[in-house]
Amino acid sequence: MKNQKGNTQEHTSKISRRVFMSSSAAAAASLTIVPSYVLAGSGNVPPSEKLNIAGIGVGGQGRSDIDNVSSENIVALCDVDWERAADTFKQYPKARRYRNFRKMLEKEKNIDAVVVATPDHNHAVATMEAIKRGKHVYCEKPLTRTVYEARAVAKAARRAGVATQMGNQGMAFEGNRLINEWIWDGAIGPVREVHAWSDRPTHNGQLFWAQGVERPKETPPVPSTLDWDLWLGPAPYRPYHPAYVPFKWRGWWDFGSGGLGDMGIHNLAPVFSALKLGAPTSVYSSSTLVYKETLPLASTVHYEFPARDGMPAVKLHWYDGGMIPARPDELENGRELSREDGLILVGDKGKMYVEGWGGNSPRLIPEAKMKAYKRPPKTLPRSIGHHKEWIEACKRGTPTRSGFDFAGPLTEAVLLGTVSVRMGGRRLNWDSKNFKITNLPEANKYLHYEYRHGWTL
Repeated sequence: MKNQKGNTQEHTSKISRRVFMSSSAAAAASLTIVPSYVLAGSGNVPPSEKLNIAGIGVGGQGRSDIDNVSSENIVALCDVDWERAADTFKQYPKARRYRNFRKMLEKEKNIDAVVVATPDHNHAVATMEAIKRGKHVYCEKPLTRTVYEARAVAKAARRAGVATQMGNQGMAFEGNRLINEWIWDGAIGPVREVHAWSDRPTHNGQLFWAQGVERPKETPPVPSTLDWDLWLGPAPYRPYHPAYVPFKWRGWWDFGSGGLGDMGIHNLAPVFSALKLGAPTSVYSSSTLVYKETLPLASTVHYEFPARDGMPAVKLHWYDGGMIPARPDELENGRELSREDGLILVGDKGKMYVEGWGGNSPRLIPEAKMKAYKRPPKTLPRSIGHHKEWIEACKRGTPTRSGFDFAGPLTEAVLLGTVSVRMGGRRLNWDSKNFKITNLPEANKYLHYEYRHGWTL
């Protein structure tokens, strides 16, 4: 990777397509209305122009993300497994192909924005490389694999002034906004307790990916289409095994963060926005057997958040692997909690139940209370689509719902829960300002790890 000085020189001195469009915008002003920040040379692409977008990790979820920004120019695609990326390559035949995102970003000077959909352990290094070069970034959830990376990436994006969005698409849901508006309206009174859950790593009663297992001992040959060294990226070296790829990496400590990192980001996002949560003061947990290599099959994680902005302290409880909270008495006879994903917000004056992921279907319970509730005016802007929000932000400088200033602290809190699980459920007292666990110093080693040689943030 280039050093910081090299990246800064490139960012400030390049005469790229983006700078050209900014400097030539004044000449076209008589024909097109161009925002003042474009005329000022901020590097934003005029709304009338298409972005040049590159994808990093374009199989699986990455394919979906690229399709959702295909209104723009897809100019480059990068994936370490060209067999898994084959359909995406075929769909966008004009896009130049790469295995190494660092080489792609070095060579493709005209890239305006980057979509990152690699496995979690590569999120931070890919995102940071793009940010250093002044690229706008859409990164899949969770934002990073470690707490430290989440803090660093959010800070870098803020300093660079690039448009960002994390891929928790539920933030675009109508229900997500309703949760905020109803809570702020006082529909259930001050909220002091929250329960959130997901059945991951299971789905429909079957394991979606492996957890609660040891490292495989076999060392089969690496498929010819896969660059295993690049797939590992900054993670500690280990031999290739199909137990990790594709998609099965989520349950391994070195690569993912289990059900909490996968679905906690989705299901807790509306809670964080509605209750204006920041850093927890403490977190503790319980789980099935914790393995050295993988997350446990099931866990419950308990967070404590302080009072803030006129709102009371909150206790937040997370459940995964088939664990769910007690059924609320307010549910009508015959009505059961979702076994897959859900939320219960407990206020002084009532409860809100949200069935499904991402906060899409909030209801006051019992249903009679929902029917009697006079809904407040819709005060939050409605979404044009999660990916479209980001595209507009790249062009116009408009806000996104899950920009890294929101996504970073959310990811930090979620991943602190996995640190508690890894420490056998022990309580962690968190000093966010000084970025350390104060009561259990040995747990601080799990806030980050030493990258392999050749990899840095």
